[in-house]
Amino acid sequence: QVQLVESGGGLVQAGDSLRLSCAGSGFTFRNYNMGWFRQAPGKAREFVSAIRRMSGATAYADSVKGRFTISKDNAKNTVYLQMNSLEPEDTAVYYCAAGSQPTGLVRSGEMYAYWGQGTQVTVSS
Repeated sequence: QVQLVESGGGLVQAGDSLRLSCAGSGFTFRNYNMGWFRQAPGKAREFVSAIRRMSGATAYADSVKGRFTISKDNAKNTVYLQMNSLEPEDTAVYYCAAGSQPTGLVRSGEMYAYWGQGTQVTVSS
């Protein structure tokens, strides 16, 4: 069955960096758009970043542009989110997701078929 397993979260200070990883199995990784979303306590889930299937083109939320970088390794069935210059506002549970939707819809969480269990990122001020 399809599995997405995130890792790499933790407690860091403002200005620090973290790299999240999401290992996928049970599906043809390169054929899927891969996205990162986050949800802070009391807030709705929000789009963070995505990397499109086949082309590898990337998309970012304005709030993370220039600080976060998404990448993937198809050979390892893994997508990464490098997060630099972390801010307390980045504190959330981060989820990776996989979907085969049209590449123009990578920002919509509803379009993703598979989700990981999430990893907590806490940034202290």
